[in-house]
Amino acid sequence: MSIHMKSLAVAGAVAAALSAHAASADEMKKDAMEKCFGVSLAGQNDCAAGPGTTCAGTSKVDFQGNAWKLVPAGTCETMEAPEGRMGSLTALDRDLPA
Repeated sequence: MSIHMKSLAVAGAVAAALSAHAASADEMKKDAMEKCFGVSLAGQNDCAAGPGTTCAGTSKVDFQGNAWKLVPAGTCETMEAPEGRMGSLTALDRDLPA
């Protein structure tokens, strides 16, 4: 095997290792987030906004109970919406569009 081929092999191995490291860092960051229902503004949810909707950006009203936003883990249930309403780790039956 020539020096050029060995260099390519080493470069490929390093690139693969760096790629795997970056993927695991993304997973750790994602794991540090949780779905929080009832805290997003209309059209600013990350996903799930009830029957008849597709996904992100489809909530119809502010703080819609069945629409969620990703928030840092451990913060959802301390998030407060207007009038003392709190975020929830499960879908809520409040503030649903008519």
